[in-house]
Order: sequence, then C-alpha cells, then structure tokens
Amino acid sequence: MNLTLFDLDGTLIPVDSDHSFGAFMVEVGWVDGAVWGARNDEFFAQYNAGTLNLAAYVDFATSAWRGRPLDEALAMRERFMAQIGRPALRPEAMALVEKHRAAGDLIALVTATNEFVTAPFAEAFGIEHLIAVQLERDAQGRYTGAIRGVPSFREGKIARVDDWLRGLGAQSRDFERVTFYSDSTNDLPLLERVSHPVATNPSPTLAQIATERGWPQLQLFA
Repeated sequence: MNLTLFDLDGTLIPVDSDHSFGAFMVEVGWVDGAVWGARNDEFFAQYNAGTLNLAAYVDFATSAWRGRPLDEALAMRERFMAQIGRPALRPEAMALVEKHRAAGDLIALVTATNEFVTAPFAEAFGIEHLIAVQLERDAQGRYTGAIRGVPSFREGKIARVDDWLRGLGAQSRDFERVTFYSDSTNDLPLLERVSHPVATNPSPTLAQIATERGWPQLQLFA
C-alpha cells in the first residue's frame, strides 16, 4: 500500500478555506467588516510570507463564531460550504483524489487550517482521515480559541502524520511510496520528508525550489 497526503488550501481547492471563512463571517455580519476584515487579510499575508503566528491567528479566526451557540455556528458553516466551499471543488482535484483512492492508497488530508472549517471539505472529497489544527474546548464543550496539542503547521505536520500513523499501527517507512501534494513553502518540512513530493499549484518560491530539486510540479488550476 502507498500513502498519499494532500494539503488543502491552494492545493486541492483554489482558495484558502480559513481566509474565505473569515471573509464569509464579514459578509454575513458576524464581525465588523472594516476592522476584522482588514485583520483577516493581514494574517493571510503573514501566512503567505511564512511569518504567521498560528496561535494568534486561530484565536482571532475562531472569535468570529465560537461565542455563538454551536448549532448556529454549524448551520452557518453549512451555508458557507453551500455558497463558497462546494463551488471551489474542482473536477481536476476530485479526480486526483479518486485516482489515489482507486489505487488503494491510504489517504489523508493534512492542513494547517482548523478542524471546524476543514471537516466538511474532507467529507466532500471523501477523505476519511483529516489531520487539521485541533481546537481546545472547555469543560462545557465550548471552543476556547486555543490550539489543542501539536498544530499541523510546518514541522508540526510531520509530528501529526507520524502520530496518526502510530494510531493505525504503522510508520511512514512501511509504505513503498509516500506522496505529498502541496502548494506552499510552509510545507517544506513534510515535502522534504516524503519519498514523492509534488509541488501542486506551487507558489513562485516553491516552484523555484521544486525546479532546483527536480520535484514534479502539477498545475491543477489555471
């Protein structure tokens, strides 16, 4: 069996789900458009520049919805998926996932976006295993805005993948081929770890690195 790992934002979908969800929070009036929207854009720029403080961002991003009743937040998430999320599911990306599924690969979605936002995307792609940033809850089950455990971000993706595999009674070396698709230099630690890195819709910097190292490049989206 082979192991195939997919990043989500910019890789399987041509948008950033976390930033888009924040913009949606502005659109529906759950947060202040001018102040909150500008801060959301600032964090997104930091992510692209590789300077993001993930804990600060998660606290900020979840503040848009975590104070509301959970059923209300879940209903708004479904509205987001209907209007933004599912239209971003491109047939080329669906076909890529299906190719690996048909080959019998063990597949996981490995993303630095939190589990609340990304769970519906994993379901939409038919990917059973989601490795996302886990969110802390208090004794009453309310989201606190803090990260639980190791975040699946940069080097943390390696730790979380290894921990997930251990839970399955496996290690990465058990697989003949380990493939990781990603668009971002934030994912260089995991790209460098796997046997088959694929720069997918790569940023200019990642495209340059992939060219220098002879990694395959895949352009799913125009």
